[in-house]
Amino acid sequence: MTPTLDIAAVRAFMLVCDLSSFTRSAEALGTTQAAVSLKLQKLEAALGKRLLDRSPRAVRLTADGAAFIANARALVAAHDLALAGTAPRVRPRLSLGISDHAAGPELVPMLQQFEAITTDMSLSVGIGFSRDLLDRYDAGTLDAIIIRQEASRRGGEALAEDEFGWFASPRFRAPANGPLPLATLAAPCGVRAIVVRALDKARLPFVEAFVGGGVAAVAAAAQAGLAIAPLARRIAPGGLLDIGPALGLPKLGRSKVILHAKVSDAAKRAALRMLAAAFRSASMSK
Repeated sequence: MTPTLDIAAVRAFMLVCDLSSFTRSAEALGTTQAAVSLKLQKLEAALGKRLLDRSPRAVRLTADGAAFIANARALVAAHDLALAGTAPRVRPRLSLGISDHAAGPELVPMLQQFEAITTDMSLSVGIGFSRDLLDRYDAGTLDAIIIRQEASRRGGEALAEDEFGWFASPRFRAPANGPLPLATLAAPCGVRAIVVRALDKARLPFVEAFVGGGVAAVAAAAQAGLAIAPLARRIAPGGLLDIGPALGLPKLGRSKVILHAKVSDAAKRAALRMLAAAFRSASMSK
């Protein structure tokens, strides 16, 4: 008798492949590692092949697993297309806001994962200041936000913990006499407020030599050698150096990245679990 493949098990296999982690996959599916392992065991038994090599530190595709992954994606896509039918319908939309200082290299794998597992939902992502995103979230125009932890805001789900540094180009030379040139976001940026307080407390004069409308612009100013940019190590572009210790600059400490969400729709909750797991997986690989 020809075995039948369990679509849920195939989806679990795809997720483990994409996230390279049983832990993150269980979080994304809202279940346990044991349940994910059981699905994979049943799938391997149905195929008569070992798909994954597991170790305490890594999950890797076997040769059979690498050969099966394309077929797995095609199977799930065909399954979802068959369920969707041909009748046009309005696709639900998940609206997500991400703080500019939180949006880093994790955004690409998050979007890849969303595309891989979601065929009947659209996604809108806005980047902005934490304060503005919180206002929109409270007003109900955003389903979820990913921001730096705010002292006045409790709850939420921790996705990462950032350590900040003073980043500059290797060719940057601090002025021998005069204020420290900084590249920052405009007020009311929370990171800027932390930087200003730290420098004022240390009695170190500074000047905002470059004010950017986004972190990408701030990082570009640092790469160009115009100024020093206070950035999280997670999002600092390659090639920049943390020159804080060499210049005796104060430590900026750490800050958690938090997901706040309020959705009642089960499909949106599942999509958010996937996005959160993808964010954690990518941030831990840095």
